[in-house]
Amino acid sequence: MTTTATRPPAPLPEQRDRSVLTRLQHLLHAQATIGPAVVLLVAVIVFALLSERFLTPGNISLILQQVAVVGTLAVGQTIVILTAGIDLSCGAIMVLTSIVMAKVAAGTGLPGLPALLLGFAVGTLCGLLNGMLVTRLKLPPFIVTLGTLNVFFAVNLWYSGSATIRGTDMPSLLLWTGQTINIGGTRITYGSIMLVVLVAVMAFVLKNTAWGRHVYSTGDDLEASRLSGIRTARVLLSVYATAGLIYAVAAWTLIGRIASASPQAGQTDNLDSITAVVIGGTSLFGGRGAVVGSLIGALIVGVFRNGLALAGVDVLWQTMAVGVLIIVAVSLDQWIRKVKA
Repeated sequence: MTTTATRPPAPLPEQRDRSVLTRLQHLLHAQATIGPAVVLLVAVIVFALLSERFLTPGNISLILQQVAVVGTLAVGQTIVILTAGIDLSCGAIMVLTSIVMAKVAAGTGLPGLPALLLGFAVGTLCGLLNGMLVTRLKLPPFIVTLGTLNVFFAVNLWYSGSATIRGTDMPSLLLWTGQTINIGGTRITYGSIMLVVLVAVMAFVLKNTAWGRHVYSTGDDLEASRLSGIRTARVLLSVYATAGLIYAVAAWTLIGRIASASPQAGQTDNLDSITAVVIGGTSLFGGRGAVVGSLIGALIVGVFRNGLALAGVDVLWQTMAVGVLIIVAVSLDQWIRKVKA
């Protein structure tokens, strides 16, 4: 007697759709940069079709220069957000360190390298202060950095006397990041190249070192990480200090970008850096994301603003478009996080 194997019933269309969405959800959870990369590619294609000037070497050079400062800030912001924190003071630290570098060099005649190193030290100390307030006083990072944002900005205005320091009064090393090289007809600043190198280094560190794994673990579950033997307070302190150092690198890029040091520069760069990180796929709840995604996020914002401007869209609607991108990115992050649940 033979038996005939019965075939399982074919999945219903709704089940197939749910299966596709589930696979997509898992893919985006595992590879946080895929979504932002697709958005960037689509944006470039659309704006290239809307304006023939979009892909010209001069315009590409402009986008890269505009992205260099915010992109560098976003690298530091990324490692903070990976620990489920946030840094509202990053722009203020950047401007303060740029003023310290420029004023010390211009006012005392200090050579470029010592002035630069002094700025790096100030940026690191500012980040260390944020980290100590978060770890020692157990204050929420949002409140801490909201407070230090105002503190650093006030110190910046006091120290600078609200005066801009001209590039002609500074050593050439401080302006080096604004110099350009010609690659394929596109003039690229050394600041932009430095950003790419910084992203590559931080991506390697986060992926291949114990410190990087501890950063992700601390952001994913602070208490579980502490119980597993990770010194979470030390990790958080090192993250904020490292972020402060990276903000000082952004200050160097900013000086080269505007060929001066202004106490009023970078007024909204703290929010722009958070925008780049969120759009780049890093979760505001910590534990998931990558600095490469933050670079892509900064490029998306730069491409959108530039492309909309070339298309003749009013600045008001450009700002609105970036706001919509943020809401969509956070909503997508919430959907992706359900995989974990």
